[in-house]
Amino acid sequence: MERREFLGNLTGPVFVACAACMGACSKGGTTASTNPGGVNPPANANITVNLATSLLSVGSSVVQDGVIIVRLASSNVPASFTAVQVACTHEGTSINFNSGSNQFVCPNHGSTFTTSGAVVLGPAARALKQYTISVTGDTLTVTG
Repeated sequence: MERREFLGNLTGPVFVACAACMGACSKGGTTASTNPGGVNPPANANITVNLATSLLSVGSSVVQDGVIIVRLASSNVPASFTAVQVACTHEGTSINFNSGSNQFVCPNHGSTFTTSGAVVLGPAARALKQYTISVTGDTLTVTG
């Protein structure tokens, strides 16, 4: 087999493989086209946290069922906590809480959000969904 014939036979399969790989790597999909940002926050959250064993210090956080819950102050009242969706509204990366700046930060592209979920810095354009918090004794409940 000559070099030209070999290369001609190789080109077709390589092209098909590259096309398949490029399609698999594309950012498209039905979620992104039906929901700007491509991220749907958890619906109907119903989460409980035992405050005697979790969220003991200001700035501590827990993630459950797609929601990040953070202690903002030392008392066990609803205003001492916040709960927002953990997925950044830009591309769905899990956000973290930065206690130094008192903001949520996406490690992927640097979007930042207030403790209530409002966008401070993009590229995220939509706020994080914030959930309702109630506290009874040592039990914190997140709903929404």
